[in-house]
Amino acid sequence: MAKILVIDDEADLVTLVKFNLEREGWKVRSAADGASGLDAAKRDLPDLILLDLMLPGMDGLEVCKRLRSEPRTARIPVIMLTAKGGESDRVVGLEMGADDYVAKPFSPRELVARVKAVLRRASGPAEGEDAAGVSHGDLQLDPGRHEVLVKGKPVTLTATEFRLLHTLLKRPGQVFSRDRLIDGAIGEDAHVVDRTIDVHVTALRKKLGKSGAMIETVRGVGYRVKDEG
Repeated sequence: MAKILVIDDEADLVTLVKFNLEREGWKVRSAADGASGLDAAKRDLPDLILLDLMLPGMDGLEVCKRLRSEPRTARIPVIMLTAKGGESDRVVGLEMGADDYVAKPFSPRELVARVKAVLRRASGPAEGEDAAGVSHGDLQLDPGRHEVLVKGKPVTLTATEFRLLHTLLKRPGQVFSRDRLIDGAIGEDAHVVDRTIDVHVTALRKKLGKSGAMIETVRGVGYRVKDEG
């Protein structure tokens, strides 16, 4: 049974969200402000967090940033819930490490579908999906353990970043369009904007350090991992 933490200060919305998520069999807890939500995330280590952008005190972006900065919470998937629907707000949320974005008002059915999709991506390779490990230069990726090592040292990636890297590494030298990367690494159920993949690639390069240079931009097309040969 998945554990979901809802961080939102709108009591009526939280009640509606909890009802629909619990009906799916998930265990749901809530917090009404950023600070208490961050504490709950650290204490309970939920499987997914629904995080409102506009919160009293510490806002949702700061909460997400702090979650991603700590190893124990860095891999917890985050779906942003917010009344702000502009592309710039969505991009900022992705830059902070959010895995998906749902703009208010939303239908319960849409929210449940998004939660299922993100939980599925975070759970590791599905049955029949390629679970073989991949090595490239100083980097090793193990899908079964959801582990990435650079020169033997672990690098913490979000579920979306991990799947994106795995998709690229499986076919070094092959160019992937942004649409193909969205389908392969994020999935059609995710809420994406034009810069979604670019934001995730930027984050990946930064986390991989010097090894991040192996991810090349193919102008006007997309991205590829530099072929070792």
